[in-house]
Amino acid sequence: MLLDATCEIREHDPGIGGYKLWLMLITLFGKDVVPGRDSFYTLLRQHRLMLPPRKVRHTTNSNHRYHKWKNLIKGITLTSANQLWVSDITYISLANGDVCYLHLITDAYSHKIVGWELADTLRVSVTISALNRAIAQAIEMKGTDNLNGLIHHSDRGIQYCCDQYVTILQKYHIAISMTEDYKPTDNAIAERINGIIKTEIIYRKRQ
Repeated sequence: MLLDATCEIREHDPGIGGYKLWLMLITLFGKDVVPGRDSFYTLLRQHRLMLPPRKVRHTTNSNHRYHKWKNLIKGITLTSANQLWVSDITYISLANGDVCYLHLITDAYSHKIVGWELADTLRVSVTISALNRAIAQAIEMKGTDNLNGLIHHSDRGIQYCCDQYVTILQKYHIAISMTEDYKPTDNAIAERINGIIKTEIIYRKRQ
């Protein structure tokens, strides 16, 4: 079952790595069915499904001059929506071999996608457009443009650190939090949403 699902996902996204495969399978089948990460890697190797090291397609450029903010969400307990947003950009492989980029903001409590944009570029203007969508729905929900008490968490990508993006967050009194290092586990909720979108919505609809 797991191997069949792995081959199915790889058919649509041949370059997907072992870690993201593992997250997708957990989303599909649950932790009770899918083995731990290292055991899953062993299973891939046994069936010659482990990809060789390759040049990574980066959506995150953290080598920039902008300020990198502290991680504010360690040990956080959520009790309602609009306390914590997690942001990420993921690439989607197209049938013709090209890629597009999905800029996402997800509410960590409800797991609802509150802001998104799909484009063929990583430009900050697209990321800001997703942010503006999220802010608009939060203002409508709260009845005020003062979003104090909300944390925006992301990686250290230039899109999230640049002056234009930070200025908008500060305008609406949104606290800024970032991962300490680039690890998928540091932004686990966003990575899980990426897996759900790719596995359940995009790749299954291509069949």
